[in-house]
Amino acid sequence: MTKQASAEDAGERTAERRCAWCRRALPERSGPGRPRRFCSQACRQWDWVARQRARELELADGELVVARTMLDELGDDLYALSCAIDDVDSDLADLDESKPRPSTEAAELRRILSWLLDTARPLATRSPPAITS
Repeated sequence: MTKQASAEDAGERTAERRCAWCRRALPERSGPGRPRRFCSQACRQWDWVARQRARELELADGELVVARTMLDELGDDLYALSCAIDDVDSDLADLDESKPRPSTEAAELRRILSWLLDTARPLATRSPPAITS
């Protein structure tokens, strides 16, 4: 075992493990054996079907087939998220500190919204990939 492999294994143990298909968190494993890759037999089956279909279509590991309607819905959702972020940014900027409100409540609300905005901004600036035919 190389130093790099052991470092990757150590990082994998500390990070939360997720299902290879649906990305749900996997339960901690305490016994012997291989670590689980899937949360259920259904996820294992869907992963197998997807790999078989990808092989038929000669897709590389990083390629994916997505329905146009799903891609359009993703674009719509990203636009709505971007608008929501702009609205919250504007509302936070206009927040009237003179209203009678406990300062700790306002500070906590500002902290929560700031965290939400910082988390959502990268998604809002992302756009769906161009469709090439």
